[in-house]
Amino acid sequence: MNEDEDDAIVATPRRWTGLLPWQHDAARTALAGRATWPHALLLTGREGIGKRMLALEFARALLCEAARADGSACGECPGCRYVAAFQHPDLRIVEPVEVDDEGAATPAPWITVAHIRALIEWAQLTGHRRMAKVAVIAPAERMNAAAANALLKTLEEPPEGTYLILVSHQPGRLPATVRSRCRVMAAPFPEFESARAWLAEQGAHEPDALLAQAGGAPLAALALDVPGYQSERATWLAALAAPDTLEPVTLAGRIDAGPRELRKERLAAAIDWLSAWCADVAAARAGDAPRRNVDHAAAIATLGRAVAPVPLFRYYRSLAQARAQIAHPLTPRLVAEALLFDYLNLFH
Repeated sequence: MNEDEDDAIVATPRRWTGLLPWQHDAARTALAGRATWPHALLLTGREGIGKRMLALEFARALLCEAARADGSACGECPGCRYVAAFQHPDLRIVEPVEVDDEGAATPAPWITVAHIRALIEWAQLTGHRRMAKVAVIAPAERMNAAAANALLKTLEEPPEGTYLILVSHQPGRLPATVRSRCRVMAAPFPEFESARAWLAEQGAHEPDALLAQAGGAPLAALALDVPGYQSERATWLAALAAPDTLEPVTLAGRIDAGPRELRKERLAAAIDWLSAWCADVAAARAGDAPRRNVDHAAAIATLGRAVAPVPLFRYYRSLAQARAQIAHPLTPRLVAEALLFDYLNLFH
């Protein structure tokens, strides 16, 4: 992979531009109860289905200065325009980012207690437009323990007119004390045809294959529509399809290609490919067709006949554990090597 493609491995979600086609009914139902809107809402669902966009639409409705009879935002008042431009003073988005002295934001592993303390201070201030104050915390499972504990009192007793919306695709990682203080809402998962049509409108190449790779999540699928990502995926899957000739050290060495700051992202992508591949091999072992890697169905069927189920399930669990530790100090290439050697052992 050449250096021009390095940044393409890291998929960056597009910013909010309104509701997605599969969200309208859920938003209408939720906003119909705006009069009894919870002070803390936990919005859950698979990664890549647009939960953050839905949360921001809820925020826009709560901050709208001329809301419609059904509780939805008018889209035209100053409040709506400020939200659309991400400039509303009574909307705060809390994300795992660090801001340097020059105002530049960079990704961070966690939402820290400093993020939450700043949010609490903001919540105590009088609103600028005197409608409401809304904070969106996304992804909420990235709050570290100290941050989650610091948020508890505000979750339980928020200032008047203040609403918190927590967005999470792994709500089980949130402390029970946080979950119990929120009303839980599952974000809608799109049907295949709706997701496929939306991807086609975005100009995605091969929407069917992208949706398969992303497990049906359209925003995640769109983020994968990058030549650098797809070419690297093809290299890894070709190697996984032929364990007799796979060279773990050589393949893992690709993690170190390009900028050092992207190595953890490359490792995360590799673990995701391994996880999806093993899930498809397990399906083949049970006589089912692959769901994520449909472009390698023949190789997966062959491997499914050659692997024992119990070691495969144990290996899949080890992949999940490795994925959860990405944010910790580690050497990405060595982690990838170890996982690839363990993969080879499945077939010997």
